[in-house]
Amino acid sequence: MIGPFAVTSLGSVRHREAGSCAQQRRVHTNLEASALKRILLIPLLALFAVTPSPGHAAKKELTFGYITPGPDTWYKRDVDGFVLAAQMLSIKTVVLNSDYDVQKEVSNIESLITQGVDGMAIFSFNQQGAITAAKKCKEAGIPLVTVDNCGQALKSGNDIVAAIDFDWTAMGKNYADYIAKEYPGKKVALITGLLEHLPVQMITGAMKQRMQELGKNEIVAIRDGKYNPPVAVNQAQDLVQSGVKFDILWIMNEDMAAAVIRYLKNQGVLDQYIVIAQNGSPVGIPLVQNGELNYTISSALRAGKEWSPCSVCISMCPAILRPTINRSCCR
Repeated sequence: MIGPFAVTSLGSVRHREAGSCAQQRRVHTNLEASALKRILLIPLLALFAVTPSPGHAAKKELTFGYITPGPDTWYKRDVDGFVLAAQMLSIKTVVLNSDYDVQKEVSNIESLITQGVDGMAIFSFNQQGAITAAKKCKEAGIPLVTVDNCGQALKSGNDIVAAIDFDWTAMGKNYADYIAKEYPGKKVALITGLLEHLPVQMITGAMKQRMQELGKNEIVAIRDGKYNPPVAVNQAQDLVQSGVKFDILWIMNEDMAAAVIRYLKNQGVLDQYIVIAQNGSPVGIPLVQNGELNYTISSALRAGKEWSPCSVCISMCPAILRPTINRSCCR
């Protein structure tokens, strides 16, 4: 067993500004949006490394399972990355969707174990899901990778191979700092992902605390967008029609933001609001370019200080992701 190790990310910041530097930022972020599809290559290599070798006598065809939390397009790109990495290593995959259902998630964990997968990765929408998977995988002798669990599985002391996490607190502070600098005195409304999701609580909590420290902005409304564009549009419509006074609308992924921007444009009120987003998506690139999306952080993979990739990982990593790793860890 190697690890456990952690891969962390703050994300790539992009915002509207003039000049070639802004163009370079957009190009870089577009690359990172593609890199997001490859987000699970490195931990999948870790699963590959700890899977017992079948030896020369009988070569076993490996199968890795992946449990995704729900139908959100950001999660779909993560699945794409897992499948792509497995294809590069000639590994079969079984992908199960929990559809934001706790019992279904547990059933998915048990199903993969029953199917006898050689490795498992889980992106859970609740704090307990990854811990449950870690316990059950340990009993079954299956190596596990956790994604976006905010270190909960690591802190629980369970035996896992790797954890991929994003620095949601740092991102929350980043938004508050940017808004305070560029838009002092403006009021902010939030349309989040699933409110019960720990990353949502961390990023909004950090934003609120930092705003209180700076004393220049105030969050006046928090609505649950459930990572669902139609739900986000309904929340935005309710906010606009409710009489709540706000200037900035922060939305917790770019797919939801794109849908809300279309709604505001159709209502002829987009120019009355500053739209800020999170969780990068290809649909956000043109919105940044034309100024309809003011500021966003794309949560693409970036290797953190906790881990230095070996030369094998770097050589096998797709070219689009390799510069990010080299810049962070392998100078």
